[in-house]
Amino acid sequence: QVQLVESGGGSVQAGVSLRLSCAVSGRTFSRYTMGWFRQAPGKDREFVAGIKWSDGSTYYTNSVKGRFTISRDNAKNTVYLQMNSLKPEDTAVYYCAVDPIMSRIGVYTTSDGYRYWGQGTQVTVSS
Repeated sequence: QVQLVESGGGSVQAGVSLRLSCAVSGRTFSRYTMGWFRQAPGKDREFVAGIKWSDGSTYYTNSVKGRFTISRDNAKNTVYLQMNSLKPEDTAVYYCAVDPIMSRIGVYTTSDGYRYWGQGTQVTVSS
């Protein structure tokens, strides 16, 4: 069983930065494609960013391009989401997730492509 634990959320003013971390258990982290999703109150869970296991290629939803950066440290079994220039519309619970299918082409941008999930961390951005 793969376990994920997110951290780094908080309540901040618009314009500042936060870095979320997601620690993943297990010895095969380097072979997982990782994703970050978020869910705002009353809204569906949406894809934010993903990083491919094989070549480190990254993918972002349009609303965060240029502001957010996903990265990973395979030695620490951790994936990060650096969030800069935060906006009130970034307010949500942020989840990291594992796609363990190594043969997948690209990165899934829908939640059904991910098998394991963390418990989420709240990010609240005030104006």
